[in-house]
Amino acid sequence: MDKKILKASCASFPLAMLAYAAPVLAQAETAPATTGTEVIVVTAQFREQNLQETPIAITAVTGDMLEARSQTNIADVANQAPSVSLQRQGGAFGPSLAAQIRGIGQYDFNPALEPGVGLYVDDVYYATLTGSVFDLLDLERVEILRGPQGTLAGRNSIGGAVRLYSRRPEGDNSGFASLTYGSRDRLDLRASADIGISDSVSFRIAGVSRNQDGYIRRLDFACVNPPGSALNPAVGGVPVGGGVTSSADANCVTAREGDVGYDAFRAQLRFRPDPTIDINIIGDYTRESRNTTSGILLLANNPSVAVRGVAPAVPYDSRFICGRFCNYVTFFSPAEPFLGPVATGYPLFESRGDGRTTYEGWGLSAQIDWDVSDNFQIQSITAYRDYRTRFNNDDDLSPLSVGNGFADLPFWSFSQEIRLNGSFANDVVEYTLGGFYIDQRSFYGGVQDLRYAAIPLQFTGGGAVPAESIAFFGHVAVNVTDQLTLTGGIRYTDESKDLVYQRVNFDGTPNPFLGALDGVTGSYSGDNWDFRVNVSYQWTREVMTYAQFSTGYKGGGVNPRPFNPAQAQPFGPETVGAYEIGIKTDLFDRTVRFNVSAFHNDYSDIQLTLLSCPQFGGPGPCALPANAGNADIDGIEFELAIRPAEGLLIDASLSYVDFDYTFVNPAAGTPGGPGVQLNHVPPYLAEWQWAIGIQYEIPLGDNVGSLTPRLDLSHRSSVFSNAVNAPTNFIGGYELANGRLTYRSPDEDWDVSLEVTNLFDTYYLQSSFDLSGVSGFTSAVPARPREWALTVTRRF
Repeated sequence: MDKKILKASCASFPLAMLAYAAPVLAQAETAPATTGTEVIVVTAQFREQNLQETPIAITAVTGDMLEARSQTNIADVANQAPSVSLQRQGGAFGPSLAAQIRGIGQYDFNPALEPGVGLYVDDVYYATLTGSVFDLLDLERVEILRGPQGTLAGRNSIGGAVRLYSRRPEGDNSGFASLTYGSRDRLDLRASADIGISDSVSFRIAGVSRNQDGYIRRLDFACVNPPGSALNPAVGGVPVGGGVTSSADANCVTAREGDVGYDAFRAQLRFRPDPTIDINIIGDYTRESRNTTSGILLLANNPSVAVRGVAPAVPYDSRFICGRFCNYVTFFSPAEPFLGPVATGYPLFESRGDGRTTYEGWGLSAQIDWDVSDNFQIQSITAYRDYRTRFNNDDDLSPLSVGNGFADLPFWSFSQEIRLNGSFANDVVEYTLGGFYIDQRSFYGGVQDLRYAAIPLQFTGGGAVPAESIAFFGHVAVNVTDQLTLTGGIRYTDESKDLVYQRVNFDGTPNPFLGALDGVTGSYSGDNWDFRVNVSYQWTREVMTYAQFSTGYKGGGVNPRPFNPAQAQPFGPETVGAYEIGIKTDLFDRTVRFNVSAFHNDYSDIQLTLLSCPQFGGPGPCALPANAGNADIDGIEFELAIRPAEGLLIDASLSYVDFDYTFVNPAAGTPGGPGVQLNHVPPYLAEWQWAIGIQYEIPLGDNVGSLTPRLDLSHRSSVFSNAVNAPTNFIGGYELANGRLTYRSPDEDWDVSLEVTNLFDTYYLQSSFDLSGVSGFTSAVPARPREWALTVTRRF
């Protein structure tokens, strides 16, 4: 789409809304229909509101719809949400997501960096991208808020927010249990029970266990290519197992990646001692243990003898490109003298990894809602979260030693939020005052063995990252008339973060190449004011329009990955000023729901990780976060839901996002030279996204039940995985289809569902890791192939 056309469309959008609404105004007001599109209640503005009366761009999905779409984790939801990208990361990033909304977000899991998309479960803020691949366990709904939420949601929600809400205990002695079996011995168990202990106390527990074999084969290179073969010559060849004892089976497979080993549960205890007090205490636990998903090799070209380890005569080249669903990973680095571009004779140490990723996390939270009076409520949300993850990465995906590592990341956080909700003047004025505090501690440590550099970058250590943030906020909505509402919000944030570097040899002795970094502390502190101004007009019960200006902010920090002392550089905050207009409609007796939003973002001091930073010297590589420049982001989003007949539902979404740099910091790129260019886009930004789903419940008779087929189609246009766009980090666009057929018993207490995901077995890449400029390789993670599953559910 031509940018001028887009801007003209956005400029004329308010007139179009008025023209559209004019004939509707002439219609007689009628009571809300009892059929049609479902009413979804959201809490994006601190109080319960109908989704269609909330003047914010929100995608809200109920738990039932998540099930109908065969969606089991939070990354799946992005397929139907406009302008949203939630991508699972590869082995080098551990169990984390790359999260982005409207071209703003973060893909680096490092706890020294802040997420650009706020992630919340039951109003508790999750401070890191690690551990954010949430299972959609026993949820009431998911809310995806698009655009900066600086005055509304937690912290660092500059791109938007993803909020998950669990089903609360009701004490009705209900529940369900389901069993799933599918492709590659997939076995899922899910269950939930809601138990009434007394008139005022109820308890709800939900659990899930998911297990499945992987779809990416790790192969033993020497088993596939015996010594003496064309790719593994007899002289100087790669030995069996790349220097370790081979555990390959008869098909040369040592392990399967993309496997699933996931267990989680959530327990809630709810006290309602009287009608004015509601206390909900939540505990949750998650354990994940699986093979590290290294993925596949797309490019291999590194002439350095330092990377060849036990096979000095074997070049690192395309012989290690295995295929669409396989690799030659060994997670082994031999001990030997360094033989890199700058020959030092410095001894290297042996490192062996198990090729596993583990995650164990838990949390406790308490939410207290106290209705002090009819027009004044106090809400308190207290939470503690704790996790530890360990993961291997063998980035070059070969038996050689190009870039290997082992990460150990413990984390904990304590947060407290207080909200005072009230109203006066017969609810003409509704307000929220509050405060938010979080104290978090993490240590990203482990082993790094990077033999592609000119100097021996083999060390253990990492960095301790203590961080604090405190904020105060206010939100006021003035109902000028029954139709016109003016809303304003303000938030002040003060935060600080330190990073204490540790860099020593594997045996604890000083590393002569990195010793100047060991024990060095970098610090960041800053504050910021965020604002929101919104005007909405409810033309009829069916049509509402709004316009708003809001700001967002993501704090700065210190480079967590310096490879020489000069790279221990701070970086500043990034900010956005966002203009948005929208229309929300429920038409024809709520048969048709049609929502449109258009936006323009002034995005400043964009934080990007640079893989080239010659201005900071040294012979090592670079992974420096920096404020790379400014950009304009324009976009338009459509969401549609139609219930044209009883049992028939059609839902669809479409988004277009146009990203244009208006300024590039010379430290990040020079015109026509290396680095970021004006025509580049941020990682994982898709220009076009669309999705459409259709389902129809077919009655089979009063004593037989019903049959519901559903089909979902989605499209995402091509993206780049690096800030510096290049053919080596280009990921092509794709279309994806999922199908589901559900039988439901007459009493609706039994469900049997057959699902097929990736119905047409489309091959596409989920993410990629391009280090071709510094290490000579590009790897990627292919998405899951076609899979089937049969689920039996019993409700009681």
